[in-house]
Amino acid sequence: MAFLGLLFSMIPMLLLVGSSPRFQAEARQFDVGGRDGWVVKPSEDYNHWAQRNRFQVNDTLHFKYNKGIDSVVEVKKEDFDSCNTNNPIQKTDDGDSIFPLSHSGLFYFLSGNLDNCKIGQKLIVLVMAVRQPLPKAAPPPASTLPPQTVPATGLTSPAPPPSDKSGSGRVGVDLGVLVGFVLGGFVGLA
Repeated sequence: MAFLGLLFSMIPMLLLVGSSPRFQAEARQFDVGGRDGWVVKPSEDYNHWAQRNRFQVNDTLHFKYNKGIDSVVEVKKEDFDSCNTNNPIQKTDDGDSIFPLSHSGLFYFLSGNLDNCKIGQKLIVLVMAVRQPLPKAAPPPASTLPPQTVPATGLTSPAPPPSDKSGSGRVGVDLGVLVGFVLGGFVGLA
């Protein structure tokens, strides 16, 4: 029973620690394609891989591929659909590329090799929105009315309670005392 009391007393502290920004998850790096890397025919379709993961702002995507044979191009949706690499947002070709996910929304990536893109070497990543804490409610405004005073004259004492000749009032008091002792005993056992 003492364990339950300790557990219940710790719940508010655990809730505060869990909601503190200091204890939230750090940014993560995702290896696109896993062990396969950025290749024409990965063992798992890139978009299926992206759907299995939850990307957040400040995470990064790591593309590993053969330098000189391939590259990675970040593009807009219109260019993604047509495999157009002529208007890149960003392009890298060093074989080991890191793309920071700097904002929420959709990111579109293509292979810089047009033939590879046309046979499906492309990726769409959805980055989840940053959740802002709800603003705290403002305290109600202080009343501008002055406190009212009641004159002491004219006050009377309340009427005495009616007398109970049946004794039922006493049973209520005795029952209340009994319940108090029983509950006090249970609390004492904890």
